[in-house]
Amino acid sequence: MNKRQLLRATVLATSTLMFGGTLQAQDFPPRKPVTLVVGFAAGGAADAAARLIAKKLAANIGQSVVIDNRGGAGGNIAHQFVANAAADGSVLLFGSIGPLTIAPHIMKVPYDPFKDLAAISGGVNFPNVLVAHKALGVKNLAEFVALEKKKPGSLDFASTGAGSASHLAGELFNQRAGIDMVHVPYKGGAPALQDLLGERIASYFSAPPTALPHIEAGKLVPLATTGLTRPAYLPNIPTVAESGYPGFEALNWYAFVAPGKTPEPLLERWNQEIVKVLNNAEVKAALNQHGLTPQPTTRAELNTFMKKEDAKWSAIVRERKITAN
Repeated sequence: MNKRQLLRATVLATSTLMFGGTLQAQDFPPRKPVTLVVGFAAGGAADAAARLIAKKLAANIGQSVVIDNRGGAGGNIAHQFVANAAADGSVLLFGSIGPLTIAPHIMKVPYDPFKDLAAISGGVNFPNVLVAHKALGVKNLAEFVALEKKKPGSLDFASTGAGSASHLAGELFNQRAGIDMVHVPYKGGAPALQDLLGERIASYFSAPPTALPHIEAGKLVPLATTGLTRPAYLPNIPTVAESGYPGFEALNWYAFVAPGKTPEPLLERWNQEIVKVLNNAEVKAALNQHGLTPQPTTRAELNTFMKKEDAKWSAIVRERKITAN
């Protein structure tokens, strides 16, 4: 083999390795099982939604999708894990409002949501419902606010943790209503609800599926929901917006993201597959039964949405002087 032939062979071999490596790095579906990380324990709204979506996703792509529940720190542990995970399309995160757009403004987190994580698609959203225990003696939001204004600081509200959606919903309501309810953080919805039922806490911005059985049993008084419109499963409960606070909106939401360095072609393919699942009639019906509204988006739409939420909640954090303590 002469020098020219040797050079051509070397170039061809190098190109083949590079091209083959690129193809392998961007295989879809990935050659290994896909992991969908959830930042909360099994049994909650996030876990239920993730499992419903993962089941259909796995069937569509012909590859297993394993749920990895990494609870703790309001979901921040899971977000940090994915920010540092392999960027080969095999690891996805069912990211949530708190770690993505609130926590970075109230505490030091070891990841940047807009650099270390890459947007794929919106997932689901749902409003909270403000509930109070019966002994408080209020029947609606107006009476609740009047009671707090009569004795400022006398009412408190539970949340699932500092920087959580339920926490910021309460702080936003404090701002809009001109009151100063005391925030009491819990490590999850179950202990918060237990203390509310035990009348050790006055109110709670709860996920509707959690509170609904107790509302129906007459143990809790529903005051208002935090979306702009009434959810279909709570048609008789007014929104905060229609109760005298126009434009009030504080939704819980979850979105699909991946490690920040995941190649664009893989992110686009995942967007296509996830949007397909979220638009599936059976999946939509199942999510609706859990009080969850599918929110499929393009990657650009999710980025825009997250930046809008980030600006909204950072302003509330500054004004209310909210910290992680």
